Amino acid sequence: MLGRTLAESFSTLRVQCRAGASTSQRCMASVARPESVIPVAQPVLLDLTPPLKQFKDQPRAAGNVVALDPTVFNHPIRRDILHLCVIHHLDGLRQGTASTKTRGEVRGSGAKIRPQKGTGKARLGDGQSPMLYGGGVAFGPKPRDFSTKLPRKVIQMGMRVALSAKVKERRLGVMTQLDWPCAKTKFLNQKINELGLRKTLFITGEDNVAIGLARAINMLKSVSATTVDKVNVYELMQWERVVLDVKAVEYFERTLGKSVPIAPLPLVAEAVESTSPEVVA
Repeated sequence: MLGRTLAESFSTLRVQCRAGASTSQRCMASVARPESVIPVAQPVLLDLTPPLKQFKDQPRAAGNVVALDPTVFNHPIRRDILHLCVIHHLDGLRQGTASTKTRGEVRGSGAKIRPQKGTGKARLGDGQSPMLYGGGVAFGPKPRDFSTKLPRKVIQMGMRVALSAKVKERRLGVMTQLDWPCAKTKFLNQKINELGLRKTLFITGEDNVAIGLARAINMLKSVSATTVDKVNVYELMQWERVVLDVKAVEYFERTLGKSVPIAPLPLVAEAVESTSPEVVA
């Protein structure tokens, strides 16, 4: 009896010693392990595009850059995601109103055309047979809904990829404000030609496009203007160039950005020579 008690006490002590050793080893390992360093993403610097109309309270485009969120404007290019978003948009545009009449909907008698036997000719039923002229259509189109579903996160990734593709192609610009107070199409066309912004989609972060700009741009086929809540991946890929205003950039970064540490820089800042990321002209 005494031997069994001593054996149990010895086994308990041995288990405690093992547990203590493992705990100390874990503590030493945790102390010896170096702390992980979280990488800080560098913003994408873009030269500020000269505005259509320079106002007094706006900074000059020359010598100023705009700092863009890299999670939105420097996303890896995914052609498959762009393809899914474009097909999803085009499917939603289809009317799906094509309709043909079946043999049960074509007007005419249901009587048999000729006797089954005795004429030496092929057997026929009624005059609405699909193989007869004026008969019904076999397996013809009927009204249907062609729209397809796509996850919201896939559509958001498509927007990031489309904006990043424009940045990599150097076909995305940022203006401080999108406005044209005079509302004259002739002068706006001259200004667009002067800035080299033909075939450009202007996107504003306001609720509506400025009245003067909307009236002047309505007569031009080579440019268009829209708001951030109406633009989609198809339009971004369709137009050769895309120009955003500062509020549109803030909207995209707020709705499409990811929570990663980014080097702190103001949205619009002066371009200085340093070890900062390269400026995309």
